[in-house]
Amino acid sequence: MEKEERNILEVKHLEKHYGSVKAVDDISFRVKEGELFAFLGLNGAGKSTTINIVAGITPKDKGTVLIDGVSIDENSAETKSKIGIVFQNTCLDKQLSVRDNLTLKAALYGIKGKEFEERLRELSDLLDLNDLLDKTLGKLSGGQRRRIDIARALLHKPKILILDEPTTGLDPQTRIMVWSCLDKLRAARKVTVFLTTHYMEEAANADFVVILDSGHIVADDLPNNLKNKYAHDFLKIYDKSESLIRILKEEKMTFEETDDFVRVELKNVEAGKDFLLKHPDLFKDFELLKGTMDEVFLNVTGKELKGGSENE
Repeated sequence: MEKEERNILEVKHLEKHYGSVKAVDDISFRVKEGELFAFLGLNGAGKSTTINIVAGITPKDKGTVLIDGVSIDENSAETKSKIGIVFQNTCLDKQLSVRDNLTLKAALYGIKGKEFEERLRELSDLLDLNDLLDKTLGKLSGGQRRRIDIARALLHKPKILILDEPTTGLDPQTRIMVWSCLDKLRAARKVTVFLTTHYMEEAANADFVVILDSGHIVADDLPNNLKNKYAHDFLKIYDKSESLIRILKEEKMTFEETDDFVRVELKNVEAGKDFLLKHPDLFKDFELLKGTMDEVFLNVTGKELKGGSENE
């Protein structure tokens, strides 16, 4: 019999108002231990407010927040110790070396001496920091600094790592490197990763997704279920012809022409297969593709989620 996954974070009927503005309006969700959880929304949707409440930075107006089964109201010190946060902007000193930065941050948790050296060695091996420890933080690349931020958030061995737009502003290669480090971290430590992101391909890799809009949860499910419900599968046909366009019009298919291909919207993958089998002579160079998380977000909220800074 499979062991049932445990909730590491439970949020029930959470509310936070600023005057007449309902920043967080009666939201409930759960995060399972060890999963990659994506929390999506535009600026002002309520993501940062929710994170600040969970982390004990901002007081809530109503609702319940349980971290590893313990209410943040009953034991804030214990619940805070189980959370590590990586904000968009680093909270480390760019004038100090990586080692000095981590030494100072560890001291705030009472981690010193031999305990700190063991922790530093473990994190350095996990996040590939050994060649960076004696370098000045300000001289490192964006991806290197992000890895140091992650190390700082993990010094006290939290159970939940909150990543607020962790790869914003990084080039694609560096983003891949950061995610490689995070994948190793989850595998090695079974840490739960709570992610906010503007990159939908990152959200598509999550175990569970919650979409927030104007303080409300407007959709939540597994990524594939959200795609099936809110996005369309499509054919991308590269060998377009007059015959193809004529048949698409005759069969009243929804399609869009570009210089390089024709994009044909489908009800589902089966409809695409049926269309291909019905007109095999028309298809020599094509792709049958799943709907995207970008389309999910647009159809759920009526808005596009684009990269940028997060200031709520």
